[in-house]
Parts: sequence; structure tokens; C-alpha cells
Amino acid sequence: MQEDRKTEAATDIDLLINGAVSGNADNFGRLYDLYVDRVYRHIYYRVGNIKDAEDLTQQVFLKAWNAIGRYRKTASPFVAWLMRISHNLVIDFYRSKKDKTYLDFEVASSDSNANPERAVEIEFDQQQLRKAILRLPSDQQQVILMSFIEGFSYSEIAATLGKSEGSIRVIQYRALKKIRNILEEEKGLD
Repeated sequence: MQEDRKTEAATDIDLLINGAVSGNADNFGRLYDLYVDRVYRHIYYRVGNIKDAEDLTQQVFLKAWNAIGRYRKTASPFVAWLMRISHNLVIDFYRSKKDKTYLDFEVASSDSNANPERAVEIEFDQQQLRKAILRLPSDQQQVILMSFIEGFSYSEIAATLGKSEGSIRVIQYRALKKIRNILEEEKGLD
């Protein structure tokens, strides 16, 4: 039953994509509505502030609209195409700033009813994790963000980054191992 709904949703998305490729702005608008939050979240976690993330998200969809006529369905999902555009824009953004610092952002506690001590503890843990992720190479940072923050599947990450699923699994394994080592090292310094 759930598999039927997934197939139905994929068919609906394919129809929207085909309509957008043919120049239908309403179909592209519906695709925008489906993917804007995911693209924004991806960019926000890379650039770290709302204004830049909003600007870059807008640029992603402008570029996508301008290039939609050249879009060709491949084994990669449509969202992977959007993520590749956003990835390239983020790289350009940092090149223009000559700044390679990713993940310099604040994450609010999802539990607004938490007691103050717990909120401070959560914030401290997030800061430690953020610092550990910052010490990873760029490709490992991106795989960790896409996998754990954005909830992408291995196939979506692979399509977005132009790598095989096996490579993504290896990158993720190495990144998690390195994060664990960094956190243990930091804990030993306290």
C-alpha cells in the first residue's frame, strides 16, 4: 500500500517536471513548493545565516527555472539536480568571500519546554558536534549534513555529489569515525 503511494507520488512529480520542462510556470511553482524547504535547509546549514540562505535559495530556483528546458530525467531524482545547483552556488558563495568556514550557525533547541539546565547542556553538545564537523574535510561535512540533518538517502547524496553510493557510505563511515575521535580527544582535554 505504501509502495503504491510512493509510485503515485513519483508519477505526480514526473508529470510536474515534464510540464515545467515544457515551460509550464505553474508546474515549476508546484515543484518549488515541494522542494524549497529542503533546498533552503541544505543551504542554511552550509552558509549559516538566514539572509544568505534565502538569497542563495532564490538563486537556485532562478537557475533551475532558466535551465529547466535542458533538464533531462536520469537515474538521479529531480531533487539531486536542485542540490547540485545549490552545492555549486554555495561553493561560489564561499569563493567570493574567500572563506571556507562552514556550519558557523546556531541551532535552536527543538524542545522549547526544556528546563534551562537541559537547554544549556543541549547547546553545549551542539557546539561540540559543530566544532567536530568543522574539522572534517568538505566532502565529509557535506555527506554528514545531507545524511543526518537533511535526511537524504545514500542514492540521493550520491546523485547530488556525482559519486557512487559505495563512495558515499565510505565517506560517511570515515566522517563518523573522525567525529568520534575528535569528540573523544576534546573530552580528554577537559
